[in-house]
Amino acid sequence: MLQVPTSETAPLKPHVGCRELFMAFCSVGLSGFGGVLPWARRMLVEQRRWLTDEEFTNIVSLCQFLPGPNITNVSICVGARFGGFRGAIAAVSGILFVPVIIVILLAMLYDAYGHIKPVQDAFRGISSAAAGLIVAMALKMAYPLHRSVRAMVFMALAIAAVLILKLPLIWILLTLVPLSIAVAWMMRR
Repeated sequence: MLQVPTSETAPLKPHVGCRELFMAFCSVGLSGFGGVLPWARRMLVEQRRWLTDEEFTNIVSLCQFLPGPNITNVSICVGARFGGFRGAIAAVSGILFVPVIIVILLAMLYDAYGHIKPVQDAFRGISSAAAGLIVAMALKMAYPLHRSVRAMVFMALAIAAVLILKLPLIWILLTLVPLSIAVAWMMRR
């Protein structure tokens, strides 16, 4: 069924320049260090409204199937969508620029001070916050899918395969992706 975009769901700015892509993803890389995907969703869907909720979920779904870091793949997809090859380069450069500098600095600091107990405790706290951000983003991404029983079934199968069966991600993807495509194809016939 074709859904007509409303003022709340339609992207406000369909044309985005390379400089704007670089700066937007650079700010995501800076503000979302350690949990970038939730910040990217906030920027792309809620703040700048370059993508709808469904578009973001579709892009992330594709990017999770591709090799490499999800956020890097997302930045390339979004950049390519708005600026072609140059947009993809601008977006991926933006998302990587600040974190690379920060990682180098933190690695140097951790090498010098990582053995100190308060530093180790701080890293445990950071890990908890990052896990919370991932759970929050997963819930936001799942919300648009709640209207589709088929999507909920495949989501439940994926969750069970990971949490209960503890299957490797590649086997889950190689099983559920073709199966979901086949079911969608049969449902449309």
